[in-house]
Amino acid sequence: MRPEDITRLFVERSNAGDAAGVAALYEEDAVLAYPPGSRTVGRAAIQALWEKVLANRPRFEPEQPLPTLVSGDIALTSTPPRDGAGARAQVVRRQPDGSWQRLLDQPEFVPPTR
Repeated sequence: MRPEDITRLFVERSNAGDAAGVAALYEEDAVLAYPPGSRTVGRAAIQALWEKVLANRPRFEPEQPLPTLVSGDIALTSTPPRDGAGARAQVVRRQPDGSWQRLLDQPEFVPPTR
């Protein structure tokens, strides 16, 4: 019920191999900037992507969230990766039931190519 909960839920669901549960954290028309340098658009495509990723049984560790910025029903959440390289950022929106879902997700920042 808090924007910051999504990061914890992502880790729990990913480590359980639950691609549908991960996808449920996203709005129906969400945009995920992954794999790096590309975009995955829509909950169904996000679920299909996570089914492939989670098939390799990666292990995710919780990352301490940075302070959340909230403006009405929109919030910006972020975490610094454990390796200290850059940050992860998500725009989330409050749903009618009071929960939050990701609308935009930038899990990795890639330096622009010149």
